[in-house]
Amino acid sequence: MREVANYHQELSNRISLIVEKLIKGNSLYQVKLNKQEMIEMLVELFGQLSSEDMRAINEHDLTRRIDKVLVLEAVSGTLNDLTPEQIKMYDEAVKRK
Repeated sequence: MREVANYHQELSNRISLIVEKLIKGNSLYQVKLNKQEMIEMLVELFGQLSSEDMRAINEHDLTRRIDKVLVLEAVSGTLNDLTPEQIKMYDEAVKRK
């Protein structure tokens, strides 16, 4: 049981450092994301991997994977923030493509 708790803390620490760095360097993330919610969600997500598999992912790859998740989270609600006029403009722009 202690090993599971230690691993969870290790995972949380590792993810927290990466999320902090990514959010600090991205103004969209700063506006759109709640850092603590993202850390909790990512710990839950990556916690599904075995500790061996998780430890095998190097920092660069883990950062890249976390960044992709953060992009999705940040952009997913963007259309909800648009006014009806902006939605109309968006729809027209998409039709032209």
